Amino acid sequence: MSTGFNRDRDEFARGGRAIVVLPDQGDASRDAEARLDETAGLAAAIGLVVTDRLAVRVRAPKPATLIGSGQVEQIATHVQQDEADLVIFDASLTPVQQRNLETGLGAKVIDRTGLILEIFGERAATAEGRLQVELAHLDYQAGRLVRSWTHLERQRGGFGFLGGPGETQIEADRRLIRDRMARLRRELEQVSRTRGLHRDRRQRAPWPVIALVGYTNAGKSTLFNRLTGAHVMAEDLLFATLDPTLRQISLPGIDKAILSDTVGFVSDLPTQLVAAFKATLEEVVSADLLIHVRDIAHPDSEAQRADVEAVLAEIGVGDATPRFEAWNKLDLLDGEAREDMLTEAARREDVVAISALTGAGVDTLITAVAAKLTAGHRRYWITLDAADGAGAAWLHAHGEVIGQQSEGLQTQYEVRLAERDYERFLQRH
Repeated sequence: MSTGFNRDRDEFARGGRAIVVLPDQGDASRDAEARLDETAGLAAAIGLVVTDRLAVRVRAPKPATLIGSGQVEQIATHVQQDEADLVIFDASLTPVQQRNLETGLGAKVIDRTGLILEIFGERAATAEGRLQVELAHLDYQAGRLVRSWTHLERQRGGFGFLGGPGETQIEADRRLIRDRMARLRRELEQVSRTRGLHRDRRQRAPWPVIALVGYTNAGKSTLFNRLTGAHVMAEDLLFATLDPTLRQISLPGIDKAILSDTVGFVSDLPTQLVAAFKATLEEVVSADLLIHVRDIAHPDSEAQRADVEAVLAEIGVGDATPRFEAWNKLDLLDGEAREDMLTEAARREDVVAISALTGAGVDTLITAVAAKLTAGHRRYWITLDAADGAGAAWLHAHGEVIGQQSEGLQTQYEVRLAERDYERFLQRH
């Protein structure tokens, strides 16, 4: 995806050599090595070759460069030795810090936000996804024109309707970006309205919606494929899924449910992306039940859980929405660690330990989800004409038929139904 404003695209050339730098500011909730692994994985997701990974201690962030001058010199030595084209800082950099670091390191520099935006730009497959990413990228780019453009000192004349006389190029560029962002927001509002109409139709059906959420690479798409028989891209790759995918599934006692696979979350997810992907994430907000898929074998699993919950709160998902945690990737644990995890999961009502890859525990998850969705169902006794095959089929499709008894030309059904389905049945008859 090209926004039309990024003139430094060569910095992301596939096969480019990159160094990952983690400015360690003493976050005790995260493992530094795991964080470096994650950022290296993000770089690999767009074809960069990571030649080195460095953690540098930051006691007091420097306004000009974030890290100390001695650390800049140390990284510059690695850049020269590795012949690196790009240095990726696993932190948020101001435009000034980014420019000063590029000067000091003699290489292109991007921060975590820029890297994630680049991945999203490459992965977005639908028209909606591309609109969302372009909006986020332009929002990010608008504050960095001071470093991205080399012709900012030029001035141009004008006739009022194109900007007043003497308008600087940077002002014109910012105005172009603002205009483009306004158009993108209008288009995304239309997308949101269309989604709302589709959602209204589903709710009138009404079929329960189950949304898979979780940290990127937690195994959501692998679980989605196992539950639906679909072939959604599921690789050991960060942000393998960007565009939401919906499939119909059957559950015990529920003839139809909608399962949604969503974009993976990540720590320090750029605010521009949260805002831009709001239309997509509305599927999560309106879901009847969430399955939070966690990579339970990851050393930062608890911190990742907190990141996901923070994003859910930010987009408006409250505690009232029922949810399960699917502790995934049991296949990566063995011995005592696996037994401890299974014991802990068994103690909790809202947790099911699974391996989406091997299928272990998935049947238990299905049963638990169905029980949660049908918890509000009540038992009814309904009498139909024996010849009313359509009515009997409806009861089997929308509820759980516990028993039936025929008496002459009539059949009495003992059936467990949601109250709204019982009301729909009465209207039908």
